[in-house]
Amino acid sequence: MQINVTVTIIVVAYMLFMLYIGWASSKKINSNTDFMVAGRRLGPVLMAGTLAATEIGGGSSLGVVQNGMGGYGLSAAWYVITLGIAFVILSVIAPKFRQSEIKTVPEYFRRRYGKGSGIITALIMLVPLVGLTAGQYIASAVVLSTMLGISYKTAVIVTAVIVTTYSVMGGLWSVSITDNIQMLLILFGMAIAIPFTFNYAGGWSNIVANIPEGTLRLVGGEAGGYDAISIIALVIMYVATFSVGQEAVSRFYAAKDGKAATGGALLAAVFNFVYAFIPAILGVAMLALINMGKFSTEDFAGVGARYALPVLASEVMPPIIVGLLFAGIISATMSSSDSDLLGAGSIFATDIYKQIIKKDASSKEVMNVTQITMIVVGVISMLIALFNTQSLLTILMFCFTLRAAGTFFPYILGMYWKGASTAGTIASLIGGTIMVVYLDNFSGKMLFGYKVHQSIIPGLVVALICFLVFSKLFPPKNPTTELAPEEEI
Repeated sequence: MQINVTVTIIVVAYMLFMLYIGWASSKKINSNTDFMVAGRRLGPVLMAGTLAATEIGGGSSLGVVQNGMGGYGLSAAWYVITLGIAFVILSVIAPKFRQSEIKTVPEYFRRRYGKGSGIITALIMLVPLVGLTAGQYIASAVVLSTMLGISYKTAVIVTAVIVTTYSVMGGLWSVSITDNIQMLLILFGMAIAIPFTFNYAGGWSNIVANIPEGTLRLVGGEAGGYDAISIIALVIMYVATFSVGQEAVSRFYAAKDGKAATGGALLAAVFNFVYAFIPAILGVAMLALINMGKFSTEDFAGVGARYALPVLASEVMPPIIVGLLFAGIISATMSSSDSDLLGAGSIFATDIYKQIIKKDASSKEVMNVTQITMIVVGVISMLIALFNTQSLLTILMFCFTLRAAGTFFPYILGMYWKGASTAGTIASLIGGTIMVVYLDNFSGKMLFGYKVHQSIIPGLVVALICFLVFSKLFPPKNPTTELAPEEEI
């Protein structure tokens, strides 16, 4: 794939601009609250942009294109549509998230169920954030190296340095602004590729004439695509993980009020509903081009099917358009890694350092520890990405499912049910974890003879049963949904 100088300049300028935003945002940081939750001043528009960009990564862009051309057809859009559905559901409880006046999910568990629950939750949530950061570094580096023709290791270092630097300088305020810019680049960069791809194919009618029957079905496709069960499973997984994932729920904590939190979630949903069809349609068009003989699988054999669109773009689109497309695709991965990095730093500083290591730490000190932790996690994630240690990464990513399975119901129901207890929370954590471990490592995702689409779903069922039963057997001494007071840090 030949890379034009113009393309390189656009991508480099974009990355330098991200660094500038980090520097400019650092001028607005006066306290730990400013750094971790942007001073709780995000309006619905800014919140929607950062929420949407955080959850749209490489899988939601190039991955959907790959599925669209690989047999899923138009149904590939469900991967992103279900993101929007999850945001609509979360908009109902968004005011509760904001009302809690907390900075991290483990802080909620500590103030609701006791210090032990908070520490356990912090450990469960910290580890997968390292894995998620490393995974996004890998995705960003593969994209960068493929598109700019540089070595993979160089791309890893460049990605890690830029993302870590602007995130450490400006905290969530910096991340929110960069996310909104990245969201616009993702949308514009992918959308602008549609007319050029259609023109190269000879129009929509030619595309329809050169794809298998059923490719345009929204449910199912030539190779099966997403069926109703898969769609429901995705929605459940997203709702559970977004509710307790620090990288996502911190946006609700940062909203200026409950109304902004609800509005931000709904606007983020609208963005996902609109965006979902862009990569899916591009995937369908790519399939037609292959069937027409205008584009061959050999053209992208060296980089993999996921990079078919960038390969085509470099051949048939003007350099400026290619540069914008590449910047948009890189934005999709970078906008996820900065949030994971900030989440890891926030949890360690607030819920481990402040609670165990130095209880009398000042707000300034906690913020400094957050920044140092982000640098450390950035370096560790960079090393994992450099050596592409798949076995270690697999272990870390496995923890991503664990954190949602056991924590979801104690977190959500604890906001409404006075009878939620510490015993129920611990039972939920243990029960949900055991079920997920069993399905992912011992049963081949088979349960009672049936294939499980997402291991988190049976994990959630077991966790709910354990939570309810043990909360009833060992009820709280002082039933309440209020959080215990804690010194402002």
